Amino acid sequence: MPTNTSVVTEFILVGFSRLADLQGFLFSFFLTVYLLTVAGNLLIVVLVSADAALRTPMYFFLRNLSTLEIGYTSVTVPLLLHHLLTGQRRIPRSGCALQMFFFLLFGATECCLLAAMAYDRYAAICQPLRYPLLLNQRTCLCLAGSAWACGTMVGLGHTSFIFSLPFCGPNAIPHFLCEIQAVLQLVCGNTSLNELQIILAAALLILCPFGLILGSYGRILATIFRIPSAAGRLKAFSTCSSHLVVVCLFYGTAIFIYIRPKASYDPASDPLVSLFYAVVTPILNPIIYSLRNADVKAALNRTIQKMGPAKI
Repeated sequence: MPTNTSVVTEFILVGFSRLADLQGFLFSFFLTVYLLTVAGNLLIVVLVSADAALRTPMYFFLRNLSTLEIGYTSVTVPLLLHHLLTGQRRIPRSGCALQMFFFLLFGATECCLLAAMAYDRYAAICQPLRYPLLLNQRTCLCLAGSAWACGTMVGLGHTSFIFSLPFCGPNAIPHFLCEIQAVLQLVCGNTSLNELQIILAAALLILCPFGLILGSYGRILATIFRIPSAAGRLKAFSTCSSHLVVVCLFYGTAIFIYIRPKASYDPASDPLVSLFYAVVTPILNPIIYSLRNADVKAALNRTIQKMGPAKI
């Protein structure tokens, strides 16, 4: 009896193929969103790298977040655009594994990075006198490096685990990307144990950083409520409100997608939820977190002044 029953060598990403009359519109829409996402996040990376006033722990983590968002959306959208333009929806098994690895890498890294950013806000608001010591350059590098290392291990672990399982057909993935829950639908035989392992790993990865974020914001809110003036409370809360919005958007959809049994997977609605955090959230982050931030606007104005007399 053969030891390897896997016979599927390529997959078909069903994606939005059912919307045959909207392929041109969807291509234009996703192309526009992708270009704006890359441009917005790249602008933040360049500003934080070039402007001395933005070389603080908060903007160091923001630069990492923007780098993540560029990678996150670049893993999914260019291939989706190719499928919409050509109608060719096949992806080799190795290509599917590679997309899953990078998608998980960027997603898991963002989970950890958002927790590090919450700690930064906690230190700035609750421990302002110790902030330069708590968030020195070495600590920031360690936190960011740990987030990227964790993301890499999660990507390697989950991808190698999933693609070590047998795929005997069918090979149509009810999604626009090789998302782990969608691919798991195609595994042969009883996958309840595999499913449980994935859910537990996802719960550990998502809920532990989320718990740290909740703990940080619990301390932050307690500190803010002790500030005597309303203006002081508003100013303190405004420094972390953008991060809180990003956390809600990212973790809300991630928990919905990954911490639940395979039987509850809905091929009609789940890709739409994935679309939100894989495509929509990366374009919102520059708007929510930075482009309405006075420091970033001032840095952008200084950069334009260096290039010419015009101001914004």
